[in-house]
Amino acid sequence: MAREPSLTALLLALADQAFDRRAWHGTPLAGALRGLSVAEAVWRPRRGRHNIWEIVLHAAYWKFVVRRRLTRDGDAHFPRQGSNWLAVPPRPDARGWKQDVALLREQHRLLRQAIARFPPAQLSARAWRSRWTNAATIFGIASHDLYHAGQIQLLKRLQKR
Repeated sequence: MAREPSLTALLLALADQAFDRRAWHGTPLAGALRGLSVAEAVWRPRRGRHNIWEIVLHAAYWKFVVRRRLTRDGDAHFPRQGSNWLAVPPRPDARGWKQDVALLREQHRLLRQAIARFPPAQLSARAWRSRWTNAATIFGIASHDLYHAGQIQLLKRLQKR
């Protein structure tokens, strides 16, 4: 008889499926970024609206925040200056775009490690500096990826009108 997967295994699968694994629901976050040019990444539907590059930095930042909450590492710092909605480099170019997509992938890898190592008995406890449980926080970051994957897909479609 097959064993039920652990909650940790399910949370890892959820995080991966929302980020870069095939899923029935459609394109995950990393898939939505595939093949984008710098021009597509910095395009805005109108002034004051976010572009895809900003969404990439935002998603990377929140993966970092969730990892910091799980590890309770108050000394950890995000590799880029700023928080939440970070600025795109003043002179956006292909190298910078590639680096920031790599930053997002690295933050996912580090978050995934933190989830895999997280004590299962602590999943139902309140996350550090949060009102949510650790499990809800992990579930939330996967939902965050899916939300922004859809937003990116919409921005790509709007550019082609």
